Amino acid sequence: MKKYEFTDKVKHVHGITLHRIKHIKTGKLGGWIESEKNLSQFGDAWVYGDAWVYGDAWVSNGVVSGKAVIYD
Repeated sequence: MKKYEFTDKVKHVHGITLHRIKHIKTGKLGGWIESEKNLSQFGDAWVYGDAWVYGDAWVSNGVVSGKAVIYD
């Protein structure tokens, strides 16, 4: 079972498309990721606020928040 989905909000930065995520159960918006390869669908890992995760970066245990930018 997935814990988040992409919203229709996107932003284009450094030639990359980032997608805003939304927690499925609570409906709360999360941060921005390039694809599902950047954030685990399991456990408590999450991207909050205006944080970005893209490239080969992978969040599987923990949180990214604020204006953090995590990549490769």
